[in-house]
Amino acid sequence: MKRLSLLLFVVMSAAMISAQLYLNPQAPIEDRVEDALARMTRQEKVAILHAQSKFSSPGVARLGIRGLWMTDGPHGIRPEVMWDEWNQAGWTNDSCTAFPALTGLAATWNTDLAFLYGKMLGEEALYRGKDVVLGPGVNIYRTPLNGRNFEYMGEDPYLASQMVVPYVQGLQGNGVAACVKHYALNNQEVNRHGYNVNVSDRALYEIYLPAYKAAVQQGGAWSIMGSYNLYKGEHACHNKYLLRDILRDEWGFDGAVVSDWGGAHNTDEAVANGLDLEFGTWTNGTTSNNKEYDNYFLADPFLAGLQEGKYTDEQLNEKARNVLRLIFRTSMNSQKGFGSMVSAEHRLAARRIAAESIVLLKNEGALLPLSTSAKVLVVGENAIKMMTVGGGSSQLKVKYEVSPLQGIEDKIANANKILPDNKGGVKYERGYTSGPNIIQDAIDFGEKLDETRSEQQLLSDAVTAAKEADVVVFIGGLNKKPHQDCEDSDRESYGLPYGQDQLIEALAAANKNIVVVNVSGNAVAMPWLRKVPAVVQAWYNGSESGNALADVLFGDVNPSGRLPFTFMQRLEDYPAHQYGAEGYPGVDNQVYYKDDIFVGYRYADKEKKVTPLFPFGHGLSYTTFEYGKPQLSAKNMPANGSVTLRVDVTNTGLRVGREVVQLYIADKKSSLPRPVKELKAFQKIQLQPGETKTVEFVITNSMLQFFDPDKHAWVAEPGEFDAIVGASAGDIRGKQTFRL
Repeated sequence: MKRLSLLLFVVMSAAMISAQLYLNPQAPIEDRVEDALARMTRQEKVAILHAQSKFSSPGVARLGIRGLWMTDGPHGIRPEVMWDEWNQAGWTNDSCTAFPALTGLAATWNTDLAFLYGKMLGEEALYRGKDVVLGPGVNIYRTPLNGRNFEYMGEDPYLASQMVVPYVQGLQGNGVAACVKHYALNNQEVNRHGYNVNVSDRALYEIYLPAYKAAVQQGGAWSIMGSYNLYKGEHACHNKYLLRDILRDEWGFDGAVVSDWGGAHNTDEAVANGLDLEFGTWTNGTTSNNKEYDNYFLADPFLAGLQEGKYTDEQLNEKARNVLRLIFRTSMNSQKGFGSMVSAEHRLAARRIAAESIVLLKNEGALLPLSTSAKVLVVGENAIKMMTVGGGSSQLKVKYEVSPLQGIEDKIANANKILPDNKGGVKYERGYTSGPNIIQDAIDFGEKLDETRSEQQLLSDAVTAAKEADVVVFIGGLNKKPHQDCEDSDRESYGLPYGQDQLIEALAAANKNIVVVNVSGNAVAMPWLRKVPAVVQAWYNGSESGNALADVLFGDVNPSGRLPFTFMQRLEDYPAHQYGAEGYPGVDNQVYYKDDIFVGYRYADKEKKVTPLFPFGHGLSYTTFEYGKPQLSAKNMPANGSVTLRVDVTNTGLRVGREVVQLYIADKKSSLPRPVKELKAFQKIQLQPGETKTVEFVITNSMLQFFDPDKHAWVAEPGEFDAIVGASAGDIRGKQTFRL
């Protein structure tokens, strides 16, 4: 009898399990979603739509459905924070690898590295038990004052689109969702919760949305984060035009829309306009027993409205489906692995990406690469300052961070077989100071940057030392303090802070062999440019930043980074700043994008009086490249066909190097104003000395289109087009004309 009862129990249990389709990892996700939805109560459906802590949302414990754990940020896995607070939890096992900030990734112009980046980041998230990474960010670089530009991928929608897709694919291949942000029009931090963007549909579709569309349709992104700002008078986190009309109806997005933390503002819009998961609206520590989460707009107020008939179960089920789909793709994905943390592979990837991101802006007299036998003076606070600290939500707690000074010291010491405690002839002077450390999230990283010398004494000591050196490497730029490159505040000026311009000029007068390394996520003014022979753009390059910089400075890596945005000479040269306060930062909570589609190099091309300091796509090498004459496969392109452009590129120098071959398209006559040219394709190729490769671009109809707001459609008009090949937007190597 006991054996029969046991057998019946086993059979019944098996039947129950088989009936629970949502728990079957082999079943199609849509079937699992519908099965789970049918078993959930109305209260359980509402519960999964909002946070239960700062960075987690609940599942359905009764049914064994797991919740979701979110984490910042786009370039490293954020340390654990308290349940209800921003303050860090004080764990000792949550240090990560910091990868380059996303401006650095974009500067590689290497889609293979974007995939590697996402894959490595996903492995660290997986190891830490995270289901959703809050990134990458793809907002367009409209003004160099934006404090969060360092988290984004530059000014060009095509470049950002090409880089975000492999990032998303690499990340989600680990079973960890990308949450692409901040959707949309988040181009400044001033008044970030209150400003309403006024922008044409054409600029919206041509400039500000393409990277999101690519992330959704090509990358298959599983979640999207709304932005803080308003558009058409509605906050972006519950904005009908952005979330329903475009994201869902036009692009077919099937993932979850997540609010930015505190980005939801009322229940009616949140219910009707497409928000699925609400985070960070408010918390009150533990004093209210976590009941504040029940007061979120998509919590008890939504439930009460459902019970009163104000909202429908159809609206509820739509949101619950989107969240369940995200859960089954991530936290309940039994096919994902276990991940890894700060592995040798991650360190190597971080170093490779960082080195390939570095842009050689100027190199007169071939001052670079440096010799490891030279007497080197390093000057500048950014040579020793941690750049993974600060900046807002992307601040990281790293296992290690190699400073530029350490990287240079190690490079020279290793080359000359000097003992580790000997700095190999490298000397250091502070030169300037940014003032006391700022503690973020209640954690002190132990960085000791106190300085008793006056600003004048710092300058004087640096200049005296410069006279005795073979070469001076100045490492300055911006940092991640408020009003530098930092969330929740914008820069207050375009120039370098802390008296760096004066210091650079004094150093250049003392020693003609000076290399200026600008560490930043933004363009800066360079009034001293003609007085220095070499300039390097180094970005916030993460754990391996110092090693990567030394690799480039001393020639172990030939620089191949290219600018993802234009460096203008003056702030007034940026189109966003041509229209007074209405263009930036806004008047009466209204910001007007009167620059329309003419952002970055599109404006520089249009306004001949504006000459960039360094054009979009610019970057030099330690070798030289010669371009042949571009050749087209045909002079006439069928409406639904294509033509192929080929161009030979030869390494005419003595070093192996990588070149980024850029294809721009120009519409010679159109019914609406168009940019002089637009980036439509690029290839990064490696060439040995003397080697020639043929680069091939297939030009299709979609590359010729513009958005016609009257037709609400992408249009390619018959006529003549130029296919333009360049090494940058300002360095054109050849062109061919064809007719559509």
